[in-house]
Amino acid sequence: MTDEIYETSPTTPDFRTELARQLADLVPEAIADGKVDVEKLKELLDDDAADSSERFGLFWPGKKRALRAAQEPTSATLKPDFENSKDWDTTKNVFIEGDNLEVLKILQKHYHAKIKMIYIDPPYNTGKDFVYPDNYKEGLDTYLEWTRQVNEEGKKVTTNAETEGRYHSNWLNMMYPRLKLARNLLTDDGAILISIGDNEIAGLRLLCNEVFGENNFVGAFSRTSAEGGGLAKQIIKGHDYVLIYARNLTNFPPLLRPKDIRGRRVSRSGEDTGSRKTGFGGNLVSMEHAFMKKFLSITTTLNWRK
Repeated sequence: MTDEIYETSPTTPDFRTELARQLADLVPEAIADGKVDVEKLKELLDDDAADSSERFGLFWPGKKRALRAAQEPTSATLKPDFENSKDWDTTKNVFIEGDNLEVLKILQKHYHAKIKMIYIDPPYNTGKDFVYPDNYKEGLDTYLEWTRQVNEEGKKVTTNAETEGRYHSNWLNMMYPRLKLARNLLTDDGAILISIGDNEIAGLRLLCNEVFGENNFVGAFSRTSAEGGGLAKQIIKGHDYVLIYARNLTNFPPLLRPKDIRGRRVSRSGEDTGSRKTGFGGNLVSMEHAFMKKFLSITTTLNWRK
């Protein structure tokens, strides 16, 4: 493990400055007096530049400030915890505890485009409190106070009741910078998986379309969760969702169906009245009610076709 610990600079890069530098290298004619000439850049892009007055997208109060939170450098560092670590010299695993926004910034330099898969389980924005035991770091105070992620004691807490005028905006302001930084860490054939509930799935889908690109949307699937949710409302909810976005869908490996399962024909035990085979098309019978359930150890998500 020792040789995997990197010496880091006192602060992470200023991402706004880095982007401007890349633009200067790519289109020097769009730089004037050390600043990016946005109008010149639009002129160079010609028809490829979108009309901002008619552009489709997700907009909410605080979006620009949330973006700046992702771009600001951090002076935070990671400190090894030898006492609570196991097999420090031989393990290939790392557990990092700390503010996730700050940690994502710290990882940018040495893990840029090196992580194959990221899974995040953010707050579902159901109006409950989310309290983090660590105090906010210096440099984040203004942003955290503005997005109401800290209380009067300096503890991180997001209390986002539906009665607040910026119910969805507060949640988006928390998610936006983290997703921007997470994208930088993915390999070109990597993907991010995000679990979410009904409250924010619509906003999250639009947000991810902007951050990762709508063309990199892999899919969404429902996941069985604790039953009983929604008893006080109109319906009982027994599932949430997982969204999948690729860093680059062109290089993302397909999620294929198991070849040893699809199309296999099996005979009905006892009654010789035909056979069944596994499948994914129409005329499906739920595995929960299939006659072969006691003979084949297959999850109930598989269906049988006549």
